[in-house]
Amino acid sequence: MADAKVIPFDDDRSRSGAGRRRGVLPGGRAQGPAPAGPAPVSALPGGQVPEGAAEAVGDASQDGTGGPRSGWDRRIAGGLAFLRRRLTGDYDVDEFGYDKELTDQVLMSMLRPLADKYFRVEVKGIENIPSDGGALIVANHSGTLPLDGLMLQVAVHDNHPAERHLRLLAADLVFMLPVVNELARKAGHTLACAEDAERLLQGGEVVGVMPEGFKGIGKPFGERYKLQRFGRGGFVSTALRAGVPIVPCSIVGAEEIYPMIGNSKTLARVLGVPYFPITPTFPWLGPLGALPLPTKWTIQFGDPIPTDGYPPEAAEDPMLMFNLTDQVREQIQHTLYKLLVQRRSVFF
Repeated sequence: MADAKVIPFDDDRSRSGAGRRRGVLPGGRAQGPAPAGPAPVSALPGGQVPEGAAEAVGDASQDGTGGPRSGWDRRIAGGLAFLRRRLTGDYDVDEFGYDKELTDQVLMSMLRPLADKYFRVEVKGIENIPSDGGALIVANHSGTLPLDGLMLQVAVHDNHPAERHLRLLAADLVFMLPVVNELARKAGHTLACAEDAERLLQGGEVVGVMPEGFKGIGKPFGERYKLQRFGRGGFVSTALRAGVPIVPCSIVGAEEIYPMIGNSKTLARVLGVPYFPITPTFPWLGPLGALPLPTKWTIQFGDPIPTDGYPPEAAEDPMLMFNLTDQVREQIQHTLYKLLVQRRSVFF
């Protein structure tokens, strides 16, 4: 048997196209052209296939047109796996009904274009939200419809380095509406009560509250960016019990999406809602009037106010709650005025 010929790795012949390479079969017969496509990855003697090598070969494979295979096959496979889990019930929800997979894969994907392309939300001070542990975000509320809460949820998740999820406290009206109720629960929202909020905060969640409630969201356009009363300071008591920081948040841009120039109290009583808004486009243009104006938004998170230095009985001190509530309110109002002065235009 003849000695095998050794071809060095830097030999020009080893760099020729794969389609022109020919081997020698036993008996001296010439082998046909090597099949097109990448060669299979095999382990070295006494070793294993390098990690990621198989994936690299797969990514380098060719499609029917001779070009690189796109990521659509992986997307389709991921989508089918998602549907299979939804149909078989193989997914998790927490005790409040929060469905993290559905929120990340579907709900956030639907809200993100509205935040990034339509309202062009600019986020400032995101570093004031801790990377782990509980925190209570307190924000102003406005806009006739509560889109500011949803945009706040997207802003926290998409801009925070830890991609934290905001658990919003919502009014009981939200959980009385048939479809909205299910979506709110799936998105991580829960009833605005001290018990639920405290459990979430003690569990290390970031909780969002808008103390103005319907007074803020349904105020006339002439009172825009003037904070309404913050209630009795229940959110401060909850933060004190949980020992978590309070992060003031100011939202500019939501006030102008539905300029509320009137309120039909008669229709509001008939429909059982806190107010029935009248805007320059609604109800005159019908469903088209429900389209929000494309205003430019800014969401700024202020310096956190720590609460872990207070004794346990501080949560029952009405004077302390009043002072902290007023401090949070003043910080939000001051930031709103500052952002309004810096704003070039409502839409740009």
